[in-house]
Amino acid sequence: MCGICGELRFDGQAADGEALGRMTCALRQRGPDAGGQFIDGALAFGHRRLSIIDLSEAASQPMQDDELGLALVFNGVIYNYRELRLELAARGYRFFSEGDTEVILKAYHAWGRDCLARLDGMFAFAIWDRSARRLFLARDRFGIKPLYLVCDAQRLRFASSLPALLAGGGVERELDAIGLQFQFTLHGSVPAPYTIFRHVKKLPPASWRAVAADGVTLEGRYWRLSARRPAPEPDADAYLEAARERLEAAVESHLLAADVPVGVLLSGGLDSSLLVALLAARGRTNIPTFSIGFADQPEEAGNEFYYSDIVARHFGTAHHRCHISDREMLAALPEAIAAMSEPMFSQDNVAFWLLAREVRKEVKAVLSGQGADEAFGGYYWYPQMAAEPETLPPLARFAPRYFDRPHAEFLEMLDPQWVAAHADAARDHVAPFINARLREADADSFMDQVFSLDVTTLIVDDPVKRIDNMSMAHGLEARVPFLDKTLVETAMTLPPALRLAEGGKFPLKRLARDLLPHAIIDRPKGYFPTPALKYLRGGFLEFIRDTLTASACRNRGLYNRAYVDRLLAEPLQHFTPLQGNKLWHLAAFEYWMQIHAPAPTKPSPAAAF
Repeated sequence: MCGICGELRFDGQAADGEALGRMTCALRQRGPDAGGQFIDGALAFGHRRLSIIDLSEAASQPMQDDELGLALVFNGVIYNYRELRLELAARGYRFFSEGDTEVILKAYHAWGRDCLARLDGMFAFAIWDRSARRLFLARDRFGIKPLYLVCDAQRLRFASSLPALLAGGGVERELDAIGLQFQFTLHGSVPAPYTIFRHVKKLPPASWRAVAADGVTLEGRYWRLSARRPAPEPDADAYLEAARERLEAAVESHLLAADVPVGVLLSGGLDSSLLVALLAARGRTNIPTFSIGFADQPEEAGNEFYYSDIVARHFGTAHHRCHISDREMLAALPEAIAAMSEPMFSQDNVAFWLLAREVRKEVKAVLSGQGADEAFGGYYWYPQMAAEPETLPPLARFAPRYFDRPHAEFLEMLDPQWVAAHADAARDHVAPFINARLREADADSFMDQVFSLDVTTLIVDDPVKRIDNMSMAHGLEARVPFLDKTLVETAMTLPPALRLAEGGKFPLKRLARDLLPHAIIDRPKGYFPTPALKYLRGGFLEFIRDTLTASACRNRGLYNRAYVDRLLAEPLQHFTPLQGNKLWHLAAFEYWMQIHAPAPTKPSPAAAF
């Protein structure tokens, strides 16, 4: 698990070593153990290392293989690297290290871009072919590992985070009107290739890009998810047994691909508790587990320690409770928002940042439950969508339950002058995008379309980006077994009614009956509770008020001041369908922008003379 960056020049100039150094330095928190650079004329790679597999110097990056004429920077982990290594060794390849990084180099040499279909894991990597003078970029199937790009006629740059790209310099920070619509409609999720900046893109999940030294580019996808039932269709027991086998295999692979201890982020919910149970069933003892809690608000409890304590006691884990006061969380807000690769709205982000800070004091790698709700139907809005009349078009069943605000309110939120100055702002881009993604899904029914959209698109830039950004901000590797490729493919064959039975995630509940205390299985579904960022009062409301009334916010000219003032006057009244506070959305975005894209200062009248 690491941070990567690089540059390829198209104009005959040498790569900019100083810019590479700035980008690499900006990635230091992602890889605090070591750093390195590789420069070959027009090409430069930078790397920051978090040592998890093969802790020796032989696995350092950028990794060069002089025999094959290849160099690599890689962020992530390949869970089946041992099997691939044996296959490649049988083909005559000789290895100088023991980890997964070198396996990617050999696999690319052996199979070219077809190697991607063989890689099981979470990854973003770049390979430089010295003889062909060609750069090859790739990203994992679910976009667990990020890869940001900026490209013009002179050069291509890439990095594991958007702020790292900005640190390299020369990147225009003009807001993208389409990306902004996604940001405020899909609760902070901006699907690739878009970002909030017009000139910065993201490599889409499950895709690759090959770039020659003259700038000629080829790109494509190497995997697509199917959400169709096999024929003849198995009975329910066969479905459930297949899901059980794949989950057990995923947990095993995610645990074994590590040369350091691996803990579990234990929220007390079904997903993380099931991970602990499966590890214990394999004879693991004294498992490091970690839970976090916050101060209560009148409307909502601030922790779920009652449930996480049940699991910790039941399995005798080495449990760590992290209780965060309002004062401590408020003090952490600036740094937590700054750590976001893009602005993110879920209150869980701050919780994950604080939890990762504490976890990193004990371990360098953890398992987390992200992906279970999307793959197995755990969110409360799924049954609501399923209950909508089948005569309604897919978008009409989806949007009212999911979109944070209709397009008319999005336009009301913006300053009319900003809308008038941006040609793409007035037209609704989100609804057609989501409608197209629903309809193009390889799916048997509307709910299959929804699950496919969620797990391949929406999850990438909300819970998955959250777990990557907030954990890596402290040099902590978070692994997500529920997003194992084969497990997700198996889950997508399950009938929606089977997934949604008993309030959702029925296959996981059935599996858990023999493993977990029933109080964990039968409890109401919980979420990472950070109620102080939902019910805004006291210092949190003052932080938001200061952010939205600051001269930087006014000078940006993005928000309609009447809209901002209305929300500030009623901080507990304006929530999205998914119960996000709209006032927090405005402030989180603006504060991130103040850090990473400060608005130009408007001259005072006196300064004009």
